[in-house]
Amino acid sequence: MQSTFAGIEIGKRSILAHTQGLHTVGHNLSNASVEGYSRQQVRMKPSDPIYDPAMNREMTPGQIGQGVDVSSIERVRDMILEGRIISRANGEGYWETRDNYILMMEQVYNEPGESSVRSLMDKFWNSWQELSLRPSESAARRTVLQRGQSLIDGIHNRYQSLKQIRDMLEDDVQATVRQVNDLTNRIASLNQQIVKVEALGDNPNDLLDQRDRLSEELSKIIDISIDDRDPDEYTIHTGGMHLVQGRISRNFALEAGAENDGYSRVVWEHDGTDATFRGGRLAALVELRDVDVRDEIQKLDMMTMNMVDLVNEVHRAGTGKNGERNVNFFEEYPFIGNIAGNYDRSGDGEYDSSYIFRITGVNELEAQQQIGLEGTITLPGPDQQIEVDYYSTDTVEDLIQRVNTSGAEVVARLDRSGRLEVKATPAADSENPDFVIRSLQDSGSFLTGYAGMLTESGAEGAYNWETEDAVLSLRGGGLDYAVAPLAHPSGWIEVNRDLLQDPGAIAAGLGENGRPAEPGDNTAALEIASIRNSEVMIGRTTTFDNYFADTVSDVALKGEEAERAMDTEQLVMKDLRDMRESLSGVNIDEEMAQMIKFQHGYTAAARFITEYTRMLDTIINRMGV
Repeated sequence: MQSTFAGIEIGKRSILAHTQGLHTVGHNLSNASVEGYSRQQVRMKPSDPIYDPAMNREMTPGQIGQGVDVSSIERVRDMILEGRIISRANGEGYWETRDNYILMMEQVYNEPGESSVRSLMDKFWNSWQELSLRPSESAARRTVLQRGQSLIDGIHNRYQSLKQIRDMLEDDVQATVRQVNDLTNRIASLNQQIVKVEALGDNPNDLLDQRDRLSEELSKIIDISIDDRDPDEYTIHTGGMHLVQGRISRNFALEAGAENDGYSRVVWEHDGTDATFRGGRLAALVELRDVDVRDEIQKLDMMTMNMVDLVNEVHRAGTGKNGERNVNFFEEYPFIGNIAGNYDRSGDGEYDSSYIFRITGVNELEAQQQIGLEGTITLPGPDQQIEVDYYSTDTVEDLIQRVNTSGAEVVARLDRSGRLEVKATPAADSENPDFVIRSLQDSGSFLTGYAGMLTESGAEGAYNWETEDAVLSLRGGGLDYAVAPLAHPSGWIEVNRDLLQDPGAIAAGLGENGRPAEPGDNTAALEIASIRNSEVMIGRTTTFDNYFADTVSDVALKGEEAERAMDTEQLVMKDLRDMRESLSGVNIDEEMAQMIKFQHGYTAAARFITEYTRMLDTIINRMGV
């Protein structure tokens, strides 16, 4: 039999349920402006009836309802949509970062402009042209020195600007790694709290919102995937590795070594293996630092070394106004003082490598002469050895062109005397040093008897940098080689200080038949001025002017690509976030409608209790015997 006071209990439950509904509406309205907050809604259900169907209910016509209960308070969230946002957010972070830093790189080049390196180099070549018109005048020589010094200052400024960007990227990498570690640790901590709350049968809505917000923030920094199929172990993966698994998180660390100019590598803290990322802000920072900016510095170094090497080659052969010869216009600083290029790369106190930048053969060659030989030249490449075949019908120029377009990290040319010259280029792999010839081998006789560079054919006569005194494998008797320069020559190359003290030592003429240049001889100045339009960059495949045009256009194209990709990613992410906001966001009008509904329900329940109390009062206090 039902209790006399059952109606009061029904009313009480209704008041409590609608009060909870009002509290939820107030919670939603309070967090309407909170980023990542998902609106919550109250789920109500009828209370269990007083009689169980299996029990005897002879005097009862049926189950009697006991009012309403709040079954749960749930957040409104589309997890499929959330997965799409997580999977695309790394693209937004990646392109936003690239766009910002490439804009800095574009500003460095300042092309065209009076202070740009291209303009300064044009003035430098013009000064040699002017010296060729007045080879006996001291004023023209002072102009050459002044323009040369201005050019070097411009190259130094560009190098320092690029290096500053690279240093900024390094600082950003370090800060971003710390941020990733902080986010993963916080997510793992939230996982632990969420599991405890769920174990009590509650919905930790606000904690789930915090975890989703942190996961989305993390997805902009690195590419991640989320597996939440197991409610007790919310898992985050990156690069095929567990980053977060339940309450356990794995962190990243930074390791710096001698390679890559001392910049740090991102590694897994637990085993020290390299961490790789395919998207996100961190991937963009590492790529910009170790690929884009490094490549721009290497291009500047390559241009500087070519210019210095070619100008010095001609200037050494010329005669100054004071009669001096064999004087460099630019000062070159070797990487090491050992004349054979021997270097202790492993740091164990013993020579184990040979750092040689340039090797010049003994024999004079004709560019259009057929070589009449067959064989294969093996050269160092970015990832593996590169083989360049040559045939009897090839000319010397054909083979040189084939070497220069092979993708090898050496280039070839004929010097002023017609001798074959092989020079190292910057290395693609940061673990290999720049401007170091790592290997040289010929299965035939072109590099041996024909060019006079190696002592013998095949592996027995190959040049290999990973040994002490590797120059002993080169042919003697007139062969010339140069030790590798100090790292990043664009940052330290200077005009010869002796010339600054005595401009008369600047060579304007070459002389004839080994005799010093006569007053009025302008052949050296003309030859140096002609370097401007000669195909001397990267072997003999492009001019200095083309180098500047290509460099500026490459950076501009990268900037255009980054800007377009960023706009596209931002539009996609905006559409996804708008869809989420329409579903999970707090709508003030909807919440006000819910508030009115709960208010009316609360009022009705209160009125019901009032009436029920009045009825009981009549029965208890007014019905006598």
